[in-house]
Amino acid sequence: MKKRPDQKAERRQRAEEIIAELKTLFPQAKIVLNFSNHWELFVSVVLSAQCTDKMVNQVTATLFKKYKTLDDYVNADPELFEQDIRQTGFYRNKAKSVLGAARLLKERFGGTLPRTMEEMRTLPGAGRKTANVVLGNAYNIVEGIAVDTHVKRLTRRWKLTRESDPEKIERDLMELIPKEEWFRFTYLVIEYGRKYCTARPHPHEACPLSRFG
Repeated sequence: MKKRPDQKAERRQRAEEIIAELKTLFPQAKIVLNFSNHWELFVSVVLSAQCTDKMVNQVTATLFKKYKTLDDYVNADPELFEQDIRQTGFYRNKAKSVLGAARLLKERFGGTLPRTMEEMRTLPGAGRKTANVVLGNAYNIVEGIAVDTHVKRLTRRWKLTRESDPEKIERDLMELIPKEEWFRFTYLVIEYGRKYCTARPHPHEACPLSRFG
């Protein structure tokens, strides 16, 4: 069922108010994964799926010293690599994605991360969320809104979307939020979800944005 125009205008206003408050709460919101180049950014984002950024940073502190170049990943022993990233969870799938992406990156893209959503998504492990995060942080290219677990949970709570599929949530948010806010929005919501409105039971009425839902 299509949303009535007045409903969309109301939700757009709600989104505007939420973003304004989030900017006040977190003026420095940004990615917290540690990396020193575009490839390490990609690896970190793939490892962060269903894992805390804190744990990813602990793992990559050692990983990036052991695997210094793209060729180190291309030539890596899959079983050893699995153990190197084991603490991030789902390590077999993640190892397959990272090592497969390294090979494809070398063979098809000359070792340089692509600059478009379409090409980025040809890399193993790169869905829209990963592609949005990598393109935005590597190249300042913004083609959408990265929908992680915090964004999914809180935008539904704030009644900005009724969807549960991340790509449908992203489409809803892109209709409501000005493009110049797309990139930063993800990190504002993540900070809020970590500091105030966690997924764990808590006194929700004490959250700064509790009036929105």
